[in-house]
Amino acid sequence: MNIIKNLFLASRPNQWTKNLLVFLAPLFAFSFDTQTLLTSIKAFIAFCLISSSIYLINDSIDKDKDKEHPTKKFRAIASGLVSIKSAFILSLVYFSLSFIIGFSINIFFGFILILYFLVQILYCFKLKHIPIIEFFCIASGFILRSIAGGVAANIFISSWFLLSVGMLSLFLAVEKRKAEIVNLRNSKLNTRKVLKSYSLTLINKFEAVLSSSTIMTYSLWAYGPSIGGSKSPFMIITIPLVMLGIFRYQMLSEIKGNRILKKSNINLETPEKIIFTDKPIQIIVLSWLLIIIYIGFAS
Repeated sequence: MNIIKNLFLASRPNQWTKNLLVFLAPLFAFSFDTQTLLTSIKAFIAFCLISSSIYLINDSIDKDKDKEHPTKKFRAIASGLVSIKSAFILSLVYFSLSFIIGFSINIFFGFILILYFLVQILYCFKLKHIPIIEFFCIASGFILRSIAGGVAANIFISSWFLLSVGMLSLFLAVEKRKAEIVNLRNSKLNTRKVLKSYSLTLINKFEAVLSSSTIMTYSLWAYGPSIGGSKSPFMIITIPLVMLGIFRYQMLSEIKGNRILKKSNINLETPEKIIFTDKPIQIIVLSWLLIIIYIGFAS
């Protein structure tokens, strides 16, 4: 039982929240029928499997570096609970199952899985060491998940929707690196060489540009069908919530002097977990979801 548990933990199930993005396209298209939901769940499972496959490979590659990291050293592979051989075998199993499920949805979804896998593998071996490019690789994972959700359910995807997801993904990628820089700045240890290419001043400039771009692109999408955006112009009332969410996240990223953050278990190196650890973010996201669902059923 311990072996199965360790293999499961090595798959990093705590990272599966990212794959919820496959539900975004159906949500924004107000498609709440049973068939769409079932297809989206299959797409979610396929992405959970393929992302775990990649995590197993990445953690095997970074095993020695992760051993020196204050938190990553507890990962199943870095701590020695799971061998690299076992990790690669499990990765192959996940890879195979993911593509079986993916191509059973439709061929286009299957091709998106292939593209996602190739980009992430290139990121694991090479691209994560290249400044700026690494941001776009991280963001591509979020964008491909969002596109895949629409492709799986045969839903039209607005260009403003993709731009909004893209800008937000780049924003979160920058925030992730900012948290790593802050957490390691008082330590001589640096397990990610690319961090040497950034400074907090530069990261803050990126943050300012991307937060503004995210709000602008989302606002254009929310304006409604007249400019190729959302199906309902009433989505414009969700813009303040998006602004609140981004502002709250930026406030949390200012770790120095933030008493709330110091007393909590919030770790901005894993932005996908913030929704489970920060109550204001939880309230904002829940309010945003409830308004979208209400608009969808009222339209």
